[in-house]
Amino acid sequence: MIPFDYAPASDTGSAVATVMARPGAAFLGGGTNLVDHMKLGVASPGLLVDVTRLPLDRIEELPDGGLRIGATVRNSDLAAHPYVRRRYPVLSQALLAGASGQLRNAATTAGNLLQRTRCPYFQDVTTPCNKREPGTGCAAIGGWNRNHAVLGASEHCVAVHPSDMAVAMSALDAVVIVLGEDGERRIPLREFHRLPGSSPELDTVIAHGELVTSVELPPPPAGARSGYRKVRERASFAFALVSVAAVVVTDGARVSDARIAFGGLAHKPWRATQAEEALRGTTATDEAFREAADAELRHAEPLPGNGFKIPMTRNTLAALLRELATEERS
Repeated sequence: MIPFDYAPASDTGSAVATVMARPGAAFLGGGTNLVDHMKLGVASPGLLVDVTRLPLDRIEELPDGGLRIGATVRNSDLAAHPYVRRRYPVLSQALLAGASGQLRNAATTAGNLLQRTRCPYFQDVTTPCNKREPGTGCAAIGGWNRNHAVLGASEHCVAVHPSDMAVAMSALDAVVIVLGEDGERRIPLREFHRLPGSSPELDTVIAHGELVTSVELPPPPAGARSGYRKVRERASFAFALVSVAAVVVTDGARVSDARIAFGGLAHKPWRATQAEEALRGTTATDEAFREAADAELRHAEPLPGNGFKIPMTRNTLAALLRELATEERS
């Protein structure tokens, strides 16, 4: 590991100022992703500003019925919070589907949002990777690409975003609060992560030195049911081949509202707006669920090794929606 400086932060303002003043600096939360990358040689920050002692570890109910989640709330604490389990089961289920119990005890909300792709070529510094080293090429295109993107990829990068939590938060219309030198700004989670385009090295829209301080969830729609379903290679911890988060409201047998996000398919949590539009006002049947999936997936561009993701996503969405619709009527 390359030597680095370490500085515990005493308040959010000084943490932001310290990182902004040094181009090679980074914030340190749970460290479950960043420290791994430092060991692999993927990341080499000259300074780590430790934000774990800042008062950002609270989960607060908001007056409008929503929820504010501090940036350093541990994934395990968030998944187990009674309000989250009762009002946002899709989020609790997504968190529990991610990583191992040990990792969830260390990983934080902000770190989960900011974690980088698990593409093996990104993590192997001996291979070309435009995300790790812009301009070197993409070894996954023409290489092993079973786990890679089928939506929103570019000729420069086909990596996928690894978070389960962020997929659920996308379906919940979460808003990310960041603090920079000009003060706070609020970023809808759907706009927080980027598609790769010609700059795949940039994962999000935040600038160097901007600190994620919290995430806010609006109150769930009245009568909503929500859930998360993940398909992976093994029952123990593994990243998603595909995953689906859904928040659904039905009126009898009719779908009156639906919010859907996909994981494992793109460089960012993929909000499936075309599937949502196709579902609204339809009768909750398997045929309607599959047609909604096809409305979203008709633009998919699979690679030679991952065409299976399209029927897998269709089946996963249909299974989850069937389950939620049945719960609603029972």
